[in-house]
Amino acid sequence: MTSRLRGAGLSIILAWGWKRAAIALAAGALAALSMAPFNAWPALFVAFPVVVWLIDGAAAGKWRGAPAAAMSGFWFGLGYFVPGLYWTGNAFLVDAPTFAWLMPFAVLGLPAYLALFTATGFALARLIWTRDATRVLSLAIGLTISEWLRGHLLTGFPWNAFGYALSEPLALAQTASLIGLWGMTLFSVAIFASPAVLIDGSSRGRKPWIAPALALLLLAAMAIYGVVRLSLQPTAMTAVKLRIMQPNLQQDVKFNYAAKAEVMQKYLALSDRASGPQSTGVRDAQILIWPESAFPFFLTREADAMAQIAELLPRGTVLMTGSVRAPDGPPGARVTRAYNSIYLIDHDGSVLSVYDKLHLVPFGEYLPFQDWMEKLGFVQLTKVQGGFIPGERRRALEIPQAPRALPLICYETIFPGAVAARGDRPGWIVNLTNDGWFGNSTGPYQHLQQARLRAVEQGLPVVRAANTGISAVIDPSGRIVAQLGLGIEGVLDASLPAALPPTIYARLGDIPAAVLAATALLVVIRRRTAKRTMR
Repeated sequence: MTSRLRGAGLSIILAWGWKRAAIALAAGALAALSMAPFNAWPALFVAFPVVVWLIDGAAAGKWRGAPAAAMSGFWFGLGYFVPGLYWTGNAFLVDAPTFAWLMPFAVLGLPAYLALFTATGFALARLIWTRDATRVLSLAIGLTISEWLRGHLLTGFPWNAFGYALSEPLALAQTASLIGLWGMTLFSVAIFASPAVLIDGSSRGRKPWIAPALALLLLAAMAIYGVVRLSLQPTAMTAVKLRIMQPNLQQDVKFNYAAKAEVMQKYLALSDRASGPQSTGVRDAQILIWPESAFPFFLTREADAMAQIAELLPRGTVLMTGSVRAPDGPPGARVTRAYNSIYLIDHDGSVLSVYDKLHLVPFGEYLPFQDWMEKLGFVQLTKVQGGFIPGERRRALEIPQAPRALPLICYETIFPGAVAARGDRPGWIVNLTNDGWFGNSTGPYQHLQQARLRAVEQGLPVVRAANTGISAVIDPSGRIVAQLGLGIEGVLDASLPAALPPTIYARLGDIPAAVLAATALLVVIRRRTAKRTMR
């Protein structure tokens, strides 16, 4: 067994040219299986050792082989992101005559851009590479830094970060309450890359089995901690009753003003639908929740729509709904730009509060260099001339007789550091989204997976209302209390789970992950220094 593994490792180390690129591409595609909905994270025990061997073989050339390692990283990243993000192409088919020609650029262009970060991680790892088992830490450090950069540079896009591989089963995900997504990424790479050192002979370490043994011990410790944490923190419910309406509207209807009456009628009828023999419809709920961008019109400018909402809501029930919002201006003024917003509406039709989305989607809600690109004939997917306007600040919504809620619209929930201000802790997170852009694909499952990890990190329940699914109520330990599946029309009734005390991650943010990465770097530097001294 060991001889076969050593033979496979040596063949990968010595591979060059197109064979090397093909191996990296295949390893990246295999790694993509670790994400939702497959959650086949054991596949990384194969994919990441291949990565180690590819970097082992990048020793020749300038800069300690960093350019050769970066090239392998690019192909690995491309293999990882194309199958992981193929669903982005569905958004370009909603209005196929206008956008279909751009679909190949999205399906290949976005992964190619993201693969540049993976290439950076491989190059960084190669620059601090060692000749023994500690090179696994070099890889973990390099990829954690590059993944953090991917989550922050140019507005960031940390979708399918490697740390999500350890978010299923749920017991493993509990470690995120201590170290967050970036700490989980460091652990993930180090654990899954560890079998690579089994090919090492006595020249690189007399006991190559120690590294994978320690990795398995760490994985076991995470599992034990998670099981204990889950057993000590069962789901507790508040008295607040929620009703989530999932209309399953197609995108061509959702953004068609001519379908205004059809959309409103469906929302009203569905929201008041009985969900069981004892149900009395919307009167059972204290908070009714509709998804992102629910209307093909400016809600507060349509008096009849506001009147219908007021008629629907009984006293004591409020509506939380997504809607495009026109900026303040003189009556009758032409609207050229708008906000992607959440309204909190009382039973009498009055607007209690508004939240405007801060983190807009590039090319979806705005174009980089908007004016210049519009002059060239480009338009973002939402077709809002001038692009959406970003909100000014993130803040919790005050809700009558309910805990304060932190609103997040669509992919704002994928950014761990921006979820909750430490001095303004809410009682729950509400995520309104329109995953209808992604069709019946893996995208909505990945989005749900990332929302669950936000719950674990913060110790806060997360409530998701999605147009086509997956709507869900998630407790602060990441358990899914209730959900409506993808492509299902219906309502979801549930109580709001109670929040936990602030987790270590909620209190300290990314500091524990940074300390872990710095400690690993010190180990690597010490090992490299010791090797030079021995020479």
